[in-house]
Amino acid sequence: MYAFWASSSRSTWGFLVVPCLSLILLLRSQGPGVQGQEFRFGPCRVQGVALRELREAFWTVKDTVQAKDNITGVRLLRKEVLQDVSDAESCYLIRALLTFYLNTVFKNYLDEAADVRIRRSFSTLANNFFVIASKLQPSQENEMFSISESARRRFLLFQRAFKQLDIQAAQTKAFGEVDILLTWMEKFYEF
Repeated sequence: MYAFWASSSRSTWGFLVVPCLSLILLLRSQGPGVQGQEFRFGPCRVQGVALRELREAFWTVKDTVQAKDNITGVRLLRKEVLQDVSDAESCYLIRALLTFYLNTVFKNYLDEAADVRIRRSFSTLANNFFVIASKLQPSQENEMFSISESARRRFLLFQRAFKQLDIQAAQTKAFGEVDILLTWMEKFYEF
């Protein structure tokens, strides 16, 4: 076992840690005392996520990440993406955004986070996003086609803005905007 860990790369370690921590978070979120805290994204419900923990994790890395953002005139999570989103539409939009953050931003940004404190906060964010995304399952998807299509158009606005930037700059920008995403998500959080 030691030979495996000694020979494995740093990014391989990251791929092993995220699933393990995700499982721990998933199990912990099922524990007593957190059942009253939930996100209500229209037809989707996610219980047991501590919004305060997400905010604290982001505040730990905020200054470091946002200091690397040299493109101040561009915003990925613009008003057209997040403003006036209906409750029903929110389920589809948040699922698309969290999946994008997990697969495109967090997955590739891990190597950038060299500081242990930043890695810990980064893992907290990524693991909670994973738990939320894995629990988001809208009911009656066929009947909600027009709503999911509207959410898809909103997501495509975000994705197009992301793709217009250099990949490193886009990942930094997206990670730096997690506070905007958390503020929007807070509208759907109930204690």
